[in-house]
Amino acid sequence: MENILNFLIQDAMAQTAGGPSSEMGLMNLLFPIVLIVAFYFLLIRPQTKRAKEHKQMVDAVKKGDEVVTGGGVLGRVTDVGENFLQVEIADGVQIKIQKQALGSLMPKGTYKGTL
Repeated sequence: MENILNFLIQDAMAQTAGGPSSEMGLMNLLFPIVLIVAFYFLLIRPQTKRAKEHKQMVDAVKKGDEVVTGGGVLGRVTDVGENFLQVEIADGVQIKIQKQALGSLMPKGTYKGTL
């Protein structure tokens, strides 16, 4: 039991004349910096890159493009507004979606091939 407490709570030691080594101080500072850099490259950077690519795709959508919504609905864009798209999903059936709900652009001919 005493070993567990010693592990969790460091024993207070009298400071020696040499003081704490500068290597330990550097190591204690280096670990959080390495952790922050790893989080940046593994999580933050890829997410911002995907968001930027999605925004470019949404800004480039035009009338006649074939799209898939975030919910998986395939259709052809019939009208482009400032915040909304009108998408024809079947003959005579049109829905209005937010631009941000756009999942991806499809190659030409995909929409006709499914009917």
